[in-house]
Amino acid sequence: MNFFSSKVKKTAVKATLPSKPWYREYGEALLVAGILALIIRSFVVQAFKIPSGSMEDTLLIGDHLLVNKFLYGIQIPFTDGRYLAMRHPQRGDIIVFEFPEDRGKSYFQRRDFIKRVVGTPGDVVEVREKRVFVNGQPYYLANEVHKEGVLLPANLSPRDFMPPVTVPAGRYFVMGDNRDRSYDSRFWGFVSDGEIKGLAFIKYFSFSEEKYQNLPLVPKGDGLFGNLFRVLLSPVCARWDRFGRSIG
Repeated sequence: MNFFSSKVKKTAVKATLPSKPWYREYGEALLVAGILALIIRSFVVQAFKIPSGSMEDTLLIGDHLLVNKFLYGIQIPFTDGRYLAMRHPQRGDIIVFEFPEDRGKSYFQRRDFIKRVVGTPGDVVEVREKRVFVNGQPYYLANEVHKEGVLLPANLSPRDFMPPVTVPAGRYFVMGDNRDRSYDSRFWGFVSDGEIKGLAFIKYFSFSEEKYQNLPLVPKGDGLFGNLFRVLLSPVCARWDRFGRSIG
């Protein structure tokens, strides 16, 4: 009888043990979600926003896009190592990369640029009177635009006249589609394989700053209220026709 009573008491004690506190359960869920988000951002896909007009009219200021980070190989954070690549960057790819002039800066100080690949390893790239030549042949894209008619002489700028350069192994020559208003490989050289973050493949959102600035009684700056108003007025200022468009 005593043995049975003792067993019942132990069972009752076990049944009434408290569960995890609610804040611990929420904390663990947030931790798991944060780890998954970090893995996806680091190895699968990452969102970027276009801040300048160097890729017009393919990409406009205010376009938000997604970048495929595993196509060119998985990159280990804080290193230049890349593994399990499905393919290498090809001519015509639009890529996001760390700005080569930031190479001496810390990882968190490096800026991201977006340009189109024009030359791959072994290619010879040249610019004559604004026209791009690759391996001696004209390289023209329907997407490229020229917004300035004046030719700058070679002794002033490599924008319109650049002598032939051979792209080294593990390097890429990139240019903006807005040829006359792009700061690219003509000025600062090649992008290394380790600096490439991925391939831009789709526009998921587009915000027209011009529409926003033309609205009455809205904060014009980038402060707290300005950014809050931009979020609230996104349906009004969105470029709906650009949503979900592939990039190429």
